[in-house]
Amino acid sequence: MLPLQGDAVDAINPSVELTEAERIDCLRLIRSDNVGPRTFRSLVDHFGSPRAALERLPDLARRGGAARSGRICSADEAKAELAASRRFGIDWLAPGEDGYPARLAMIDDAPPLLAVRGDTKTLMRPMIAIVGSRNASGAGLKFAGQLARELGEAGFVVISGLARGVDQAAHRASVGSGTIAVLAGGHDCIYPPEHGDLLAAILDHQGAAISEMPLGHEPRARDFPRRNRLISGASLGVVVVEAAHRSGSLITARMAAEQGREVFAVPGSPLDPRAAGTNDLIKQGATLVTEAADIINAVQPIMERPLMHPAREPDSEPFESDPQSHDRDQITGLLGPAPVTIDDLVRMSGASPAIVRIVLLELELAGKLERHGGGLVSLL
Repeated sequence: MLPLQGDAVDAINPSVELTEAERIDCLRLIRSDNVGPRTFRSLVDHFGSPRAALERLPDLARRGGAARSGRICSADEAKAELAASRRFGIDWLAPGEDGYPARLAMIDDAPPLLAVRGDTKTLMRPMIAIVGSRNASGAGLKFAGQLARELGEAGFVVISGLARGVDQAAHRASVGSGTIAVLAGGHDCIYPPEHGDLLAAILDHQGAAISEMPLGHEPRARDFPRRNRLISGASLGVVVVEAAHRSGSLITARMAAEQGREVFAVPGSPLDPRAAGTNDLIKQGATLVTEAADIINAVQPIMERPLMHPAREPDSEPFESDPQSHDRDQITGLLGPAPVTIDDLVRMSGASPAIVRIVLLELELAGKLERHGGGLVSLL
């Protein structure tokens, strides 16, 4: 098992640096009603900038059938959030800026702004995620710690969710080599609360913590899957150590596969329900792991390939005209509670991709559309 050569860094060039005004505009847009990461990107691709998109929000929501326009975050609110974050030692970074994990910037629903606290250099190094059961066995906790320690010695950063069990063991074993905690809530709302000391140790030893949530945001059940996509998205691969059926760790593994990341699983006893999920992952093609070398050998070829910005569909087609009522009726009529791909909507409606996308934006900003992974959409 060879350590990484030199100071290995994940990077996409060229880097960018937002002005203060651009950062405020980005924060205003992502904090406005019915705007998530995918919608943010679509709006900016269509209208050219967050500021231009902000100006169009009320009209788009009205055309989508909203009785009234959703709340738009004001400049004063955004400035106040940025000021409070900086007092807390947090920087809000955009994809492409130093400190924003390069691989995370490549996923479809990358946060437009990421709240970062700690050593930004650590966030630019190659990462391996280790996740697993909150009520892990002693053997599972010991092995998670051993993997984390050996990966750290080989030059990798361990990233996890600061949860009880496997996450905690992985973080503690890699504090000295660099580890990253991904938070489901704001930086001042640590969950579980007893891991405040662990987070402090991480930050004191050139580690880092990241979140997309504002200060004061207490994590809710639905926030943990959102957090999990950041864990998998920032990493080269995800290692699952003990996971029962229908566990959050299996959600992370599924997201990793959808994002094109490697999925690793530690086998366990067929008699232990905590190993049922990991054993199933191996049956489904995940790489079996019995030592850190299994992980390093699998990701080494990936690291040798340069990181490239992912190819995007041409969202920035100019709008020659606004959608006509018959376009909206036809596209909306093809939608329902079952997810359908945007490509299928274009093909079945006969409308241009630009028209289909603007109708979808209208519906989403009116609170009537849900976006799923893989370019799927459905009506709420």
